[in-house]
Amino acid sequence: MEFYYLERKPEKINSETTILFMLHGYGSNEEDLFSFLPDLPKEMWIVSFRAPKEIPFGGYSWFDLNLNNLQNIMDEHEVSGVLRDLMQFITRFQRENNIQNRMDLIGFSQGGILSYALALSYPEYFHKISILSAFPEKKILNQISKNSEELKRLTFFISHGMEDGVIPLEWAREAAPLLEEHKIKFTFREYMSGHGVNQKNYLDLMSFLNNDLMLK
Repeated sequence: MEFYYLERKPEKINSETTILFMLHGYGSNEEDLFSFLPDLPKEMWIVSFRAPKEIPFGGYSWFDLNLNNLQNIMDEHEVSGVLRDLMQFITRFQRENNIQNRMDLIGFSQGGILSYALALSYPEYFHKISILSAFPEKKILNQISKNSEELKRLTFFISHGMEDGVIPLEWAREAAPLLEEHKIKFTFREYMSGHGVNQKNYLDLMSFLNNDLMLK
């Protein structure tokens, strides 16, 4: 599958250039996370995807949601297909542009669910993973890499609103034991917000993306 996307190329591109792939949430589009652009490193190549499914009331979706059954909120076969298509696109993009650096991911809500699965299934391709208002869906994490050394090279920044009425905070907190089990470095922060990114969350996120050090 081909994906529509927005991009900002740095002035200089070489094999060590970092690519940041952005995956927006349900009902949004490629312009949402792309709005972070002014505060991101100028030397970073930014690629912001548009999800493939247009939804009736506007915006796009990565996969259908079954809101009447929260215990079976998604079709894991549909999501697996989207993950496969995304990974094929991402690796081809990296190869065609001769980028040897590990790539970064940022995902909000639905996009965050996918970012968890991409990073944990293919850790050898990724470095920094930013998860905003999402949770690790175990039904699509059955392909977690067996390569513990590659998993330990990942670094996660995870944020969630304490008043999130869309994705319960308890779901987001399930990430901590999962990442600890695989000895993956992460920062998990909770904010006085709903299903979104408030100013403090945004500043912490930019600090994470602009620096090599973990947030304290």
